[in-house]
Amino acid sequence: MIKRLGIVLMIIPLFAFLLVGCGAQESNGSSGGGVDKSAKAVDGNLKPLKKQVTVKIAEDGSSSGAGFYVAKEKGYFKDYNINVKFVKFSNSDDMLPALASGQIDIAGGISSASFFNSIAQGIDVKMIADKGHNIKGSSYFSFVIRKDLQDKIKSYKDFKGLNVAVSTKNGVDDYMFQKMLDHAGLKRSDVHFVLMSDFGNMIAGLKSKSLDAALQIEPLITQGIANGVNVRFGDATDYAPDAQIAMVLGSPKFIDDEKDVALRFMVAYLKGVRDYNNAFVKGTGDKDAIINIMTKYTSLTDKKVWEKVGVPGLDPDGKMNVANIKDQYEWYKSRGGIDGSVDINKAVDTSLAKKAVAVLGEYK
Repeated sequence: MIKRLGIVLMIIPLFAFLLVGCGAQESNGSSGGGVDKSAKAVDGNLKPLKKQVTVKIAEDGSSSGAGFYVAKEKGYFKDYNINVKFVKFSNSDDMLPALASGQIDIAGGISSASFFNSIAQGIDVKMIADKGHNIKGSSYFSFVIRKDLQDKIKSYKDFKGLNVAVSTKNGVDDYMFQKMLDHAGLKRSDVHFVLMSDFGNMIAGLKSKSLDAALQIEPLITQGIANGVNVRFGDATDYAPDAQIAMVLGSPKFIDDEKDVALRFMVAYLKGVRDYNNAFVKGTGDKDAIINIMTKYTSLTDKKVWEKVGVPGLDPDGKMNVANIKDQYEWYKSRGGIDGSVDINKAVDTSLAKKAVAVLGEYK
């Protein structure tokens, strides 16, 4: 149960799926006829679709899907005549080819060698918007140490000789582990790397003292603190301030052939993300309302815990750190994790998010 909670709630799985199937048969989004020109504009000069389009979102309950949950609950999709239906899609081996072929339109991907390998082997998908980064001072994905070691471990240099659990090799957490070592001036051989894919087992390992530290995720970080097992050590932004953890992926067919639908979907999504940011980052929004939405769609149903956990960073303008995506790709490739090559400049397409921001205005 702990493993399921940790993996489902946040975005650490290899692919935290946000799979979208657009009802293109109901409205040809690429044609002007798909827009109700007689209707009142919803945002800026953007008017709703003439006919309702059903968009299926297969979501695993990860908190990084907040933009979609909030947009649905606030009626932002409905305003554009987009009907959202959440479904499940759990097999990444089927997901990426389906995305590339246009059978589904949007997916969420975690940065990893496996992900880039798929693109290198000819799976044509586009990274189109941010779906997860760490927020300074409140990272949902960060190191913890055993509580009984907090007086002995004062800096990352003190990780030398420790047993440190990390959930993957050649994944974004492994990349962040390396960034921590670089920050501390340590080599991999200085630390005992413990591969542990089950985040719940990290808590057990810390409790039994077989582990000294772990690169952990929320809400297990907060849970471990509450149970007196671990303490948060620093923040992920100490050593990887600009790490792009996850991205919204788009099918080229959706982006290019269903432009009217795709733009309105992105506008509604970013409106949801902005409400999320207002609540959790700026503190100017109705936080209670957003927490109510998050408890409805994620496995974390305790509202009090939502007040304490570090939450995923979601850029209100959808911006990704493309330079960091390239850096991660080069790091995976240097470690022999990628067979083939990926042109990151072609794999990243920021045009849809930029068009949505042109409609909404930049987030202040």
